[in-house]
Amino acid sequence: MLDRRDFVTRIFTPALLAVAALNPRRALATAEAALGHTGSAAETASDEAFWREVQQAFTVDRSLVNLNNGGVSPSPEYVQEAMARHLAYSNTAPTYAMWQVLEPQRETVRERLARQFGCAAEEVALTRNASESLQICQLGFDLEGGDEVLTTTQDYPRMITTFRQRERREGIVLKQIAIPIPAEDPAEVVRLFEEHVTPRTRLILMSHMINVTGQILPVREVVRMARRRGIPVVVDGAHTFAHFPFTRDDLDCDYYGTSLHKWLFAPHGTGMLYVRRDKIAGLWPMMAAPEKLDDDVRKFEEIGTHPAANFLAIAEALTFHQGLGPERKAARLVYLRDRWARRLIERDIVRLHTSLEPGLACGIATVEIAGIDAVELAKHLWDRHRMIVVGIRHPEFQGIRVSPSVYTTIEEIDRFADVLESIAERGCVPQGGSRGETCSLPS
Repeated sequence: MLDRRDFVTRIFTPALLAVAALNPRRALATAEAALGHTGSAAETASDEAFWREVQQAFTVDRSLVNLNNGGVSPSPEYVQEAMARHLAYSNTAPTYAMWQVLEPQRETVRERLARQFGCAAEEVALTRNASESLQICQLGFDLEGGDEVLTTTQDYPRMITTFRQRERREGIVLKQIAIPIPAEDPAEVVRLFEEHVTPRTRLILMSHMINVTGQILPVREVVRMARRRGIPVVVDGAHTFAHFPFTRDDLDCDYYGTSLHKWLFAPHGTGMLYVRRDKIAGLWPMMAAPEKLDDDVRKFEEIGTHPAANFLAIAEALTFHQGLGPERKAARLVYLRDRWARRLIERDIVRLHTSLEPGLACGIATVEIAGIDAVELAKHLWDRHRMIVVGIRHPEFQGIRVSPSVYTTIEEIDRFADVLESIAERGCVPQGGSRGETCSLPS
């Protein structure tokens, strides 16, 4: 008869077995947890025994509560160890170890990312983050003075800045549209984009998920609308890859950029750019590449000397993600979001700027307590409770963005909800120390 270890080793998914080589004791516990739960993703979402084992894969500081995983996520220990191993080897003889041995291994990472996204490996470039991926596209199209580019008022500031620079330098025109907050009618979003297309529109930038609210937008419908008019659409997927399940075909896009250090849990400073095969030649790289690479996706990787370790450890992050299961992961993120959000919105003073409808958001949500400045609230949460959130002041709304992860515990979520519920009950942010606190509205 097989003992427990033999049983897991023989039949558990190859994904987590590969990870087990890095830390056998911890990986065995995680593997057994995944193997032991045969229920649906929805049933697994609330199985705390399962998630307790997943939480142990991370080396996070439990003296604080990190609810800003939408900014950048910690990597599991497996991923950190893989990166450290590659970095140590790189330093044995960099010009040989890094360039001749490790650099060719990027091709395996490229193939695996492509398989996860549902495209060809020759359509995937490895980048340092979503900003780099998107700027390659934003700066890579030939535009003339008077040409219009279209995006929303909620798109990421760095991407807006990129177009503003082209306005100053080349005389293009940036047009921005406001979309509802939250946007619970996908057809209305498509209509707003379509209504603002003009004969001078040459390019559209749209977010798959709005960074400030977690709102998921109807990418495929906008892409197809624009394609009929000959207008390319660049998709900002910074917050969606490995956040919830989808493939390239679900978006039907030609250009997509994402960060891998958010929801894939890859090393910091890793990203991915997808460009449809027949579109590569028509897009300039951001850094100069030789003519022979004109129709090669690798021209977008011409950045000079760069570390191999970060990119190769993407493989371990993919292994962890696949072993965990994309459906289970997304279900858990929704479960954590709903646990705090549904509790707080029972109070009239609380406004949620993120839809809770299925398919319109996932793990990220933005909440406002009426009358309380969001940035001051975020500062109070850190100063008084060591909770990390993002305070947002946007011309159209304000709130704190909350993004837990798979390592976040129920106790941490409930403590966060307790604090916000207390503040909502008072209607103001407490001032002062733990004794003799007073309560006054921020100025």
